[in-house]
Formats: sequence, C-alpha cells, structure tokens
Amino acid sequence: MSVAARAAGLTTSPIRSIARGAPQGTISLALGEPGWPVPDAATQALVHWADLAMTCSYGPNEGLPELVEALTERYAVRPDQLMVTAGSQAALFALFQAHVPAGSRVLVPDPGFPAYRTLATLAGAESTAYPLGPGGALHAGAVLDLLEQHHDVSVVVLNHPANPTGGCATAPELERVARACERRDVTLISDEVYRELRVDGTPQPSVREVSDRAIVVQSVSKAWAAPGLRVGWAGGPAELLAPARLVHNAMTTAPARPSQVAAAALLGDSATVLAGSRKELRRRWELVAAGPEVLRPTQPVTAGFYHWLPLPPWTRADPEGFVRRVRDEGRVLVVPGAAFGPAGRDHVRLSVGGPRAELLEGLARLAPWWEEPC
Repeated sequence: MSVAARAAGLTTSPIRSIARGAPQGTISLALGEPGWPVPDAATQALVHWADLAMTCSYGPNEGLPELVEALTERYAVRPDQLMVTAGSQAALFALFQAHVPAGSRVLVPDPGFPAYRTLATLAGAESTAYPLGPGGALHAGAVLDLLEQHHDVSVVVLNHPANPTGGCATAPELERVARACERRDVTLISDEVYRELRVDGTPQPSVREVSDRAIVVQSVSKAWAAPGLRVGWAGGPAELLAPARLVHNAMTTAPARPSQVAAAALLGDSATVLAGSRKELRRRWELVAAGPEVLRPTQPVTAGFYHWLPLPPWTRADPEGFVRRVRDEGRVLVVPGAAFGPAGRDHVRLSVGGPRAELLEGLARLAPWWEEPC
C-alpha cells in the first residue's frame, strides 16, 4: 500500500498520544478543554431544536443564517468576511490549503501549537519557528527578522493568548507584524481561540484592530465552553476567505446543523457565557495558586488555562522519559514541552481547565515529582 509523501510522516498529536497506555485511574491534566458545564444557552437551544426538527438536513455551505447573523453582529463584518467551519482546526486546514503553496515557508511560534507545523507539512511547505518573548509574549522583532531572511514566506501564524505559554500580545507588536506582512504580500493568520479567556476579564487586543488584511480564527470550543460542538470561524478579507471556503466545502460540506444552532445561541448569550467561563477560569487558577508550592506559577497568570511549568533540573536529561514515569507511576498526565517545539524542551504543559476535583487531585499527585530527591 502506497502512502502519499505529505502523510507518510504524520503521527498522532503528542497532546493526545501521551494518554496511550495510561494506567486505569490516571488523572489527565493534558487535554486543553473546559471542564465546567455546557452553558444553558446551548443545551436549551439543542432541546428546542430537537423538539421541533422533523429532519436533520445539511446546512448551507456558508453556515446557518442565525449563526452567520450572530457572528456578523458580534464582529461588525459582512457575511462574505466570515467563514463558518467545523471547528477552528478545519478553518486552519482550509486556510493553509488555500494560501500555502507547495515549496513555500510558514512562520510558526516556538513553543507553539503543534498542528501549525503539521498543517504546513500537509500543504507541502516548510515550517520555520520564530521565538517568543518573555512569558510567551509576541516578539515582533523575531518575526520581522525571519521575514527579512526568507523571501519564500507565504503565511505567518500568530497565537495569542498563546498555547502553551498563555503569553499575550500588545497592539503595537501585532501592528508591526501586520504591516510587515502587508508590505511583503504575506498572509497573516491569527489564531485567537483563547482571546476571551483573560483572567482579568479584558480580552487581549485582536489583530483585526490593527489590520484589515489579516485573518482571525476563533471557535466556541474554549471561551464558550463547547469544544464538542466543533464550530469555528475565520474572519478576514472576502477575497482571502473565498478559496478557503471552497476547500472547507470539499472537506466537510458544513458543520453539523444542531451544533450550529447551539453555537448561535451561545454567541447570542455571549455576555453571560463569557463571564461564566472567566469566573470558572479564575477559580481554577486560584486552586493552583493555593496548591503545592513547587507547582505554583512564578509570575502572574494573565490568560488561558495552560500552566507552562518548568521541569525540575534533575529531569532535563530525559524529559519525555520523566513525563512517562509521571504517567505510569504517578498516574497523572501532562504534555511534554518538546511537543510544542524545541524551545519547550525544559517545560511541561498542564491544563487547569478540567473539573476542579480532578485538578486538585492531579496537582496533589504531581507535586512529589517536582520535589528534589534526597
């Protein structure tokens, strides 16, 4: 059986593969998803739809009208400046396929979400990492340096608040990158799925505030607490979304109709839903701050639900082996930092977004592994 070269080297996401072979009763602090209840707006909308629906037909390629309307109102854009997708992952895939020519280069953050590198490979491109600033903040100068060095860049990917570091980006830094991309006719994609999850309740600046040429990707998975709906969207210039929309249509026709109904309800109740998610987020970070001292953040937490935790120095010769021992003997899952790029080798990522009882138990199990051996 032959396998296409673009797929030959693919492996399961390291974020999920760490769970393979985990002993029974293992607590997961690995997967990045909200562990609080689905907001009432979504459940009520689904119940209402199920009561009335006679069929479960395909939705239109462009998204259900009520969902498109909710998005256009929220972001003050036209319908052709939005692309409704089956989660933000499908949005990214469609955008890469539409705007990354084979043989070109994609600039991605290091450390950063590993799917960016995979999507570049599937498009036949090379990914080149740019370093982040202190605390995972955007360092525009690093991106600009690579744009000067490489003249084959087709896409630059930003992600702030960042996965896995939680680092944010200032409006001036975003604008520097946006202007540089515009001068070079490079497509700028900003993954902002964590944007609404600022601990202080103030969303970090969006690239859409400093550029009308960038593409912004978001979803209901994180801040709207509904990852299982698999509903996302991309916003940007109509002419840039048009080819990606065709790719998405070929992939999946449209997101599931019930999911879009629920997503529209969530967006319509955003004030309540987002306030609730931020409250849940703060409660979890408070548990971490009051938990085992060896696991507490050393700097103030600003956004997201990832704790980018330095490894104990005595484990850094074999960090992945250490993480497997923590899984197999300590029965708690964390993600090795190297999964997010070479700059993450000396860290692990903990998700604090899950159920609070599991978070408390996971931290208790994890702490002894961070205490210096006698």
